[in-house]
Amino acid sequence: MSTAAATGAAPTRREQLLGRLAEGGTWDVAVVGGGATGLGVALDAAARGFSVVLLESHDFAKGTSSRATKLVHGGVRYLAQGNIGLVREALHERTTLLHNAPHLAQPLPFVMPSYRLWETPFYGAGLKMYDALAGAARLGPTEFLGRSQTLACLPTVRPEGLKGGVKYWDAQFDDARLALALARSAAARGALVVNYCAVTSLLHAQGKLAGLTCCDAESGRAFTVRSRCIVNATGVWVDQLRQEDARTAGRPIGPMVAPSQGVHAVVDAQFLPGRHALLVPRTSDGRVLFGVPWMGKVILGTTDTPRGDLPREPRPFRQELEFILGESGRYLVQAPRPQDVRSLWVGLRPLVKPQGDDGEPTKAISREHTVLVSRSGLVTVTGGKWTTYRAMAEDVLENTFAAGLLPRRSGGVTADLPLVGAPAAAAVATPISAAPGLHLYGGEADQVAALPGADRHLGGGLTIAMVRFAARHEYARTVEDVLARRSRLLFTDAALAGSLAAEVGAVLQEETGRDPQAAGLRELAASYLKMPA
Repeated sequence: MSTAAATGAAPTRREQLLGRLAEGGTWDVAVVGGGATGLGVALDAAARGFSVVLLESHDFAKGTSSRATKLVHGGVRYLAQGNIGLVREALHERTTLLHNAPHLAQPLPFVMPSYRLWETPFYGAGLKMYDALAGAARLGPTEFLGRSQTLACLPTVRPEGLKGGVKYWDAQFDDARLALALARSAAARGALVVNYCAVTSLLHAQGKLAGLTCCDAESGRAFTVRSRCIVNATGVWVDQLRQEDARTAGRPIGPMVAPSQGVHAVVDAQFLPGRHALLVPRTSDGRVLFGVPWMGKVILGTTDTPRGDLPREPRPFRQELEFILGESGRYLVQAPRPQDVRSLWVGLRPLVKPQGDDGEPTKAISREHTVLVSRSGLVTVTGGKWTTYRAMAEDVLENTFAAGLLPRRSGGVTADLPLVGAPAAAAVATPISAAPGLHLYGGEADQVAALPGADRHLGGGLTIAMVRFAARHEYARTVEDVLARRSRLLFTDAALAGSLAAEVGAVLQEETGRDPQAAGLRELAASYLKMPA
């Protein structure tokens, strides 16, 4: 089968992608799922020289992977739980990500305000340990702040009773654009990555997996894909593919995922101006609350609520929004109200259930990932978090080698692999906390600026040229693809996103020749503004 060049842009025109899918032959690896984990596996496998096809039923990062709290972190709360190994791994991967995608991930200072005298030394000691675990990879020193210093960093934090605070460093990123960079980086190394192409069945031969069938959502065209190894990286939906694999073998299995819902409310920067994030280490019900400057707005969240169903567009429960706004109001001079919310969105976490689980709260379940290989050879990976996507991918490949599904090839190939868009030379990056613009394209900014419509600004940092670039080089097919994941307007200002649907749709239709589903985006944007009853 043909492969793209090892460097440079691989073709993304739909007909070319489907043409490669129809070529036949046998792939080394077929990845099901185009979120952080699946894309990380595709890139790792392709970088090792394996032939790789990745299939995503919707758009890349459509699910959980575009709905994170936007933090690249070692896990301060995991440190409190005593999970030193997970913290060490995450801190190492944080450094790797900042190095490989400096246009999409940068350091961010956090401040924890103290309203009791014991809080600064108590939490500060834990954060000093966090520094020690990071070692040379730390992003900045943990500092004990006085009252005036804390107010200088967080000018809108409630001053009454404020004793001081602690400042420490982690990082933040653009999750959906990072997923896209992974997809394009994998494609540049020969992988075939296809969105809007759902896997419809698994194929077995003599009790072992031999391939799968899939269907292009746009044309209805069906394809048969033969593969030596199939990786199930579908996030909270992994049990669906596992159940199908088990049915064929006649073996009943139980679910391995306990979905948890995390809600985020986005408000204007006036509620928390500046470039310091707010950390509340223990809310009234024992959770952690963040106020994070991002894309010129502030993300408030999150929650941790068990969820039995798995909707593609989960909506918050009333008590979740009340919790976020109520806890924010305890710490901010101006308490955010429901009418101040510019966008309200939800992510589903694929937390791994412990064996013999009896329904413990999801906030108590480990955030570590799990890899399972079934008797038929289905490799399932789930759990974990964005920060450790690359380590998860390496673990998946190690499991395929151990199971004899693929010949062993040396690892570590992605540790120093710059992602598409990473600047060729070191430069001072515009923080992700700032308003969106060309800086998010990194080394491709000039290429975007050279397209027609670069001087036509639609709003929210989006130009006509960016829409064209999304269609030509970033796999965008619908208005939602552009306004939710190529730009992040749906997540920062849903009303503005809805108002731009028609104009973005006109450009997309010109570029793709198909219905860009502008009405669907308007309906979705309205739901992101709807407060739970």
